[in-house]
Amino acid sequence: MGDVLAIVEQREGKIRGVSSEVVSVAARLAQGLGGAAHAILVGGSGVSAGATEMGRFGAEKILVTEDDALRDYHPQGYAQVVTDAVREGGYGAVVFAATAQGKDLAPRVAALLDVPLASDVTDFRVEDGGIVAVRPIFSGKAFASLTFSASPAMLSIRPNVFQAQESAAGGGVEAFNPEGLDPSAWTVRVGEFQPSGGGSKDVAEASMVVTGGRGMKGPENWGLLEELRDALGEDAALGASRAVIDAGWRPHSEQVGQTGKTVAPKLYFALGISGAIQHLAGMRTSQTIVAVNKDRDAPIFQVADYGIVGDLFEVLPRITEEVRKLKAGD
Repeated sequence: MGDVLAIVEQREGKIRGVSSEVVSVAARLAQGLGGAAHAILVGGSGVSAGATEMGRFGAEKILVTEDDALRDYHPQGYAQVVTDAVREGGYGAVVFAATAQGKDLAPRVAALLDVPLASDVTDFRVEDGGIVAVRPIFSGKAFASLTFSASPAMLSIRPNVFQAQESAAGGGVEAFNPEGLDPSAWTVRVGEFQPSGGGSKDVAEASMVVTGGRGMKGPENWGLLEELRDALGEDAALGASRAVIDAGWRPHSEQVGQTGKTVAPKLYFALGISGAIQHLAGMRTSQTIVAVNKDRDAPIFQVADYGIVGDLFEVLPRITEEVRKLKAGD
């Protein structure tokens, strides 16, 4: 069959933004395969309230499993539900997000179905009735084109690489209650969830990102970035380059780049970042890029919409001051 199933993610009962990208990709694949895009949402009681929203992005049908044992992500429970849905629906392809949850769930489902998985996909096409998935290898220095030797084709897409495209479809919600769902038989127990970064905004989901590189000279100067983030407001998050993470200045959850997180905010500040290919791969789709670097030949200026050549420690406080003035005038 040419139908494609998209795996919708939720957190605390709210559908995550990356799910619109997943459903949109599933709709494009289904169109190429001559089928329809469906979606599945798993969660606790009431999670179905926002399910119809996925119809905006091409889902003809949304399957919903509501069970309080599945209110939060559970590896074995979610894998069982999704695997049963794939088998029952006879889908030709299944699309996950390559998020922390998707990177755990997708391999489990692939193993249960005994099929290969193409992970962290950044491009795809339908060719001769089959799917060709493209993913980076060797830290983004090359790309591999993968074909699938078994059905369904399983792939996880890198967040913020594929723009969600509205393509209105039926969006009908149907309850999906697989048989044999027995939480007492699960050997894994989820104790608690602790948000990274002390509960701060996830850099991959923020509409504004303030990212620092080696030009910040040390973790003791990160307060300057925090001041700009706070001036921008609650929709802003902190990011860091790989060199900063490797040096131990910031947590890995803030890394932007090929081996970190891909971001596509409305506004991106690259502060003290030279612009290595590895970093550009993770942020070049940002709508507006502002770069500050003392080296006028830094590669970051080739992708920046606005560039300032100067001393970061003089320029950054002035940017923060101007943002505060603009905010005060709102």
